Amino acid sequence: MTDSESLKRLFPTEGALPGGQGLAEPLHQRSYLIDGRLQPWDGPCKTVLSPVCTTQADGSVRQVVIGSHPDMGTAQSDAALDAAVAAYDSGRGAWPTMSVTGRITCMRAFAKGMLLRRQAIVSLIMWEIGKSIADSRKEFDRTLEYIEATIDALKDMDNAHSRFTVVENTIGQVRRTPLGVVLCMGPYNYPLNETFCTLIPALLMGNTVVLKPPQYGTLLFEPLLKVFRDAFPPGVVNTVYAPGELVVPRMLASGKINVLALIGSSRVADHLKKQHPKSHRLRAVLGLDAKNAAIVLPDADLALAVRECLLGALTFNGQRCTALKMLIVHRSIVDAFLGRFTAELAQLKIGMPWESGVHITPLPGPHRSAYMTQAIEDAKAQGARVVNEGGGAFCSTLFHPAVVYPVREGMKLYREEQFGPVVPVMAFDEVQEALDYVITSDHGQQVSIFGSDARQIGALVDPLVNQVCRVNINCQCQRGPDVFPFAGRKDSAEGTLSVSDALRAFSIRSMVATRQTEANVQLLNDIVREHHSKFINMGFIL
Repeated sequence: MTDSESLKRLFPTEGALPGGQGLAEPLHQRSYLIDGRLQPWDGPCKTVLSPVCTTQADGSVRQVVIGSHPDMGTAQSDAALDAAVAAYDSGRGAWPTMSVTGRITCMRAFAKGMLLRRQAIVSLIMWEIGKSIADSRKEFDRTLEYIEATIDALKDMDNAHSRFTVVENTIGQVRRTPLGVVLCMGPYNYPLNETFCTLIPALLMGNTVVLKPPQYGTLLFEPLLKVFRDAFPPGVVNTVYAPGELVVPRMLASGKINVLALIGSSRVADHLKKQHPKSHRLRAVLGLDAKNAAIVLPDADLALAVRECLLGALTFNGQRCTALKMLIVHRSIVDAFLGRFTAELAQLKIGMPWESGVHITPLPGPHRSAYMTQAIEDAKAQGARVVNEGGGAFCSTLFHPAVVYPVREGMKLYREEQFGPVVPVMAFDEVQEALDYVITSDHGQQVSIFGSDARQIGALVDPLVNQVCRVNINCQCQRGPDVFPFAGRKDSAEGTLSVSDALRAFSIRSMVATRQTEANVQLLNDIVREHHSKFINMGFIL
């Protein structure tokens, strides 16, 4: 039986923390990057607690201290923003005017330096957010792959524009140019990968950046500060370590931010966008809330549906925007589905992130366990029940997944994005009920359909693609492959991310045009032949 005491026994004692997968000692960061210099910090610092706890001699559990980082204020955020503005220099700076080949060279130097720090960064991902060591390695490796894929997409884009177009006696060359200063903020669940999915294309397109690391997953950027400094010109990347509510509205209110790149909540995004004095000038690239549903039709392959829904709902404890956060199962098979689902859930290994084969790991803090408990109690008070043994038991940050059924309108779990290891399930009789759930949702990222009737699935796809941005057939919701668009409707996103879409999101088309006269043709030929312009050129990047 799983209860609080049995979960407590999964935490190590203080003297039994793993040496091989651990930090040799706490990492106390005392520098930050502004204007190409690592600035020393001797002000207040914020202690970083791991989701991992240790059991104490008195029987209590305590989160492990893994380090600290600067706790800055508005003076430092102002300096970081001013450095980014100066480096952009109204589009005249070294970075925005650098050739595409030059920016690619800098980015490859950054990727090379990043690779040398793989072990340290992977370890910090694991300890800071509780992600399994295997998934922490995957996040790092996927991020490097994303960098290379984005470079390849930029080459293709630039090569396609390396020519003149003649229309109606007008010669023109169109290229994509940067937007200015980008404020980049990533999420804690993929602190490296999701942050870089906006940071990398923003940089490659010639923008300068103020980077604010997420609340959880801050220390893992410390090994990269010198890499940023050495790979890019001064002021191109600047870091801010300060409470977001203190410094982010201030930076936006200055009017100096041209692009807000945020992966977070729609509530926060709405508030921040309003701070800009000229909101029409602010480009927003946002990955926001999601409440992705799985619709399990009566003719679904039950084994496949259960396996995909289990992975979709509980990979990294359900702490993914693409997680399945509502399972809508036909009433004729809901009992069989729940029986198989809970049986397979019981086989998932719960433990510490360095353990082999672990699936359920500690949450960021006890406050997340408290929220999950509150959501479950709310559902139980309105007629639902936890259908799996041990579901909802917790000890501090370690929470046993709970399957809650039947969930209905009015319960927190029906509409709120739980972002954790609670799996709401509802039954439906007519397929229109499942469709209505998606239509009436405030969220519109993805949906999964499980079934085998081509006519019924085809009929569902047509309205669903007008409600969400990706319909997955007989598989869980997911982001990848990264060349596919990643977007959302309604409250789920603004802008589209993929390796090519992101490059467009952080740039705008500009062009040079002239009348087709002999003198102008000669002039353009001279500019190209003598390399007088980085914009006007016909070079091909291999």
